[in-house]
Amino acid sequence: MINGTNTNTVYISELLKSEKQYANSYTELTVLLDRHSIQHKLLSNTKDVWCRDYMPIQIEKDKFVQFRYEPSYLKEYLNLQSDPKEVCKANHINPVFSTINIDGGNIVHWEDRAILTDRIFKENPQYTDKLKLIDKIGELLEVEVIIIPQIKSDMTGHADGLVRFKDRNTLIGNDREKEYKYWVEGINKILKQYNLDYINVPFIDHKEKGYPESAIGCYINYLEVGNLIVLPIFEVEGNKDEEVFRMFQTIFPDRDIELINFNEVGKHGGLLNCTTWTINEDLS
Repeated sequence: MINGTNTNTVYISELLKSEKQYANSYTELTVLLDRHSIQHKLLSNTKDVWCRDYMPIQIEKDKFVQFRYEPSYLKEYLNLQSDPKEVCKANHINPVFSTINIDGGNIVHWEDRAILTDRIFKENPQYTDKLKLIDKIGELLEVEVIIIPQIKSDMTGHADGLVRFKDRNTLIGNDREKEYKYWVEGINKILKQYNLDYINVPFIDHKEKGYPESAIGCYINYLEVGNLIVLPIFEVEGNKDEEVFRMFQTIFPDRDIELINFNEVGKHGGLLNCTTWTINEDLS
């Protein structure tokens, strides 16, 4: 698979630009990308801004896998459920389609490894044999698949708000001392099983009135493209902005790290990884 460091283009739903509530965030993000000469483009024919979820996974330069996008949490909100076939067609993308139901935000990957939460089992009840489902996903993505627990209270059950790869054998993830006991026990078993190191990153449990699914406080949901990391900061009471920024400078000493307040998007339930689709494509 092509990981973030090998991508060079950021796609964003055109709704992030056109919807007034997100317009400032779109402008700030694209200004940062322009500063680092990162190509960015708009996706047409989308129904919401969370394009990571309904766009395909890039395996090789010209090979993409598109999973079925029918998340249970949108069952009553079909007006917000983008159709991957229509989006891909409108944007001239030709993936291999799979009938397995997975959101892109639940796939966190390195070149030969991918982490997904156990939400995939609920979303694919037709697979009574869990190992068969895991093997099929691994075959499609051409990687070793690692399953971690989901956070039960998270509507989406995604992995991209929990962990990211620093390198093949090191995860960056939410501070385990502050997480649910059942999740800590589960992730620690996985770390031992796959001989993975883990860097604990602070997060804040920020409540945003009127926005029960707010993602404000989750630093792990950053954007990675090429040599650039765009890290969300929150500037709210009790924030860990400066501490996390210093940590990322230490974790990624050779990377460019930019900061952005993405709260006007974050209060709706997602942040930078959620609202971007990064690939490697010809820049001609």
